[in-house]
Amino acid sequence: MSKRDYYEVLGVNRDASDDDIKKAYRKLAMKHHPDRNQGDKAKAAEERFKEAKEAYEMLSEPQKRAAYDQFGHAGVDPNMGARGPGAEGFGGFAEAFGDIFGDIFGGGRRGGGGQQVYRGNDLSYAMEITLEEAARGKDTQIRIPSWDSCDTCHGSGAKPGTSPKTCSTCSGSGQVHLRQGFFSIQQTCPHCRGTGKIIAEPCTACSGAGRIKRQKTLEVKIPAGINEGMRIRSAGNGEPGSNGGPNGDLYIEIRIKQHEIFERDGDDLHCTVPVSLTTAALGGSIGVPTLGGNAEIDLPEGTQHGKTFRLRGKGIKGLRSSYPGDLYCHVAVETPVKLTEHQRKLLRDLDDSFRKAGDRHSPNAKSWTDRVKDLFK
Repeated sequence: MSKRDYYEVLGVNRDASDDDIKKAYRKLAMKHHPDRNQGDKAKAAEERFKEAKEAYEMLSEPQKRAAYDQFGHAGVDPNMGARGPGAEGFGGFAEAFGDIFGDIFGGGRRGGGGQQVYRGNDLSYAMEITLEEAARGKDTQIRIPSWDSCDTCHGSGAKPGTSPKTCSTCSGSGQVHLRQGFFSIQQTCPHCRGTGKIIAEPCTACSGAGRIKRQKTLEVKIPAGINEGMRIRSAGNGEPGSNGGPNGDLYIEIRIKQHEIFERDGDDLHCTVPVSLTTAALGGSIGVPTLGGNAEIDLPEGTQHGKTFRLRGKGIKGLRSSYPGDLYCHVAVETPVKLTEHQRKLLRDLDDSFRKAGDRHSPNAKSWTDRVKDLFK
């Protein structure tokens, strides 16, 4: 199985600073640490933890990161690209240090140095959706930036009637070699910045970039069960690469609007259901909302404030769940307001009858009184 890109593992751009890399690793390490993940998720979390640790170890050291940026996994993993004892078998090692051994032993250099190519930066897009859309999924469109070839210079970057010239510093290779004693260091040409070309008269339409930034419409499919903070990757829709390098990716980060009734907790939903004083005391059937329509709950006689009722399967079926979560309805008994004089009299008469009966009609009163007495002993 091929390894994932280290930058993709940590969720950072290729030009991320050391602090950004450290912060990203700490966040992933806390999320996937084996001590914080038990049960069915433990194995997957452990793999993610190891993957993030390996990526951080490589990208946190400047030398390893430079080797990885230039040669990929072959530049930091000695087990990759080993095809034999010759220079070709050592992959990135031979390319990085071939000049030294070529000069000393007279051996041939590895061909195909050419211009350095760079992958384009990733783009991020925040999309806000409703809870209903998150539960059911949706197809939508978004407007994102795109880079098209300049119509004026046809992608050359040079003013019409002129053409780019080969860089005299690197002879068009995009790389220069700095020698000190037996050592030779290869780096990007500072004159042409790795392109191998010099544009003396840039195109005025694209400022020499060869590309024009425009807007395009992208079709996006939001999967059912997606949750807050999850990201959808659209490969190749990021910024364009340099010198023929691949495009970056577009990451669509999901934000879910606050719902008027429901609160989401994983695959479960919670809601507060107001119940009248008489219905709570006498019992009865009440209607409750769900994402799929209305449902009913039978309240037993003497239902107390804060009582929770569970409706199985009325929650949300998550992306990785085989069945939907539950809906938890929390009873909120309402105290009547704006009473008439007649209603007040009825309540006073009712209260008098409760008092005469003692603790019989108040299940929590006796325990509450006992706790207060114990407090002041």
